[in-house]
Amino acid sequence: MNNDYNLRLYRLYAPVYDRLFGPVLASARRHALRRLNPHPGERLLMPGVGTGLDLPYLPAGVHVVAGDLSQAMLAQARLKPCAASVAFQVMDAQNLGLASPICDAVLLNLILSVVPDGRRAFTEAWRVVRPGGRLVIFDKFLPEGEALSPARQRLGHLIAALGTDPNRRLSDILADQATAVRLNEPSLLRGQYRIVLLEKR
Repeated sequence: MNNDYNLRLYRLYAPVYDRLFGPVLASARRHALRRLNPHPGERLLMPGVGTGLDLPYLPAGVHVVAGDLSQAMLAQARLKPCAASVAFQVMDAQNLGLASPICDAVLLNLILSVVPDGRRAFTEAWRVVRPGGRLVIFDKFLPEGEALSPARQRLGHLIAALGTDPNRRLSDILADQATAVRLNEPSLLRGQYRIVLLEKR
C-alpha cells in the first residue's frame, strides 16, 4: 500500500463505503467513542475521518479537526449530520503538519491498518496529544503471540489489495508507548478487532 494507491482506491470506495461498511461497524464505532468520551470544549483530532461515519455520534460543544487524505471521502463526510463543530481538511495521518501538543483527544478508527505505515501514523497522533489527553484506536490486528502463518500471510496480501492490512501487530505499532495503554478490549471477529484506550501522562 502507498498513498497514491489508497487515493485511487478510496475514490472508488467513497460513494459506496457507507453501504458496505456502515451497519456492520456502527456499534463498534459508537463503543470506541464512548471509551474516548469527548467533552464539550475539548479539541478532538480525527486524522482518518473517511466518510464521516463517526461524526453523528459526537456531542455538541466538541471542536473537531476531521482530516483525510482523500478528498472524495471528505466530500462524503461533509454530508453527515454532526452536533459538534467540525473543520474538515485534507490530511496525511503519517505527516499531520500540526504543532504539538494541541489535542485533548484523538480518534484512530480503522486508520492504522490502512495507511502505509501504521506505526508512523500512531506516533504522529500521539505527538499531538497534550499531557492528560487520550487516544482511542479501533482497528484489526494480528493477535499477539500468534505466528504469522504462510496461509494468513497470503490472505493478508489479498486483503491489502483492497486497501487494508490485517497482519499488523498492535505491539509493533505502539512500541515505546505500550505503557500508556489503559484499556485493550476485544471488539469484532473474536477479538481480532480491538478497542484500545491510551492516556498521556
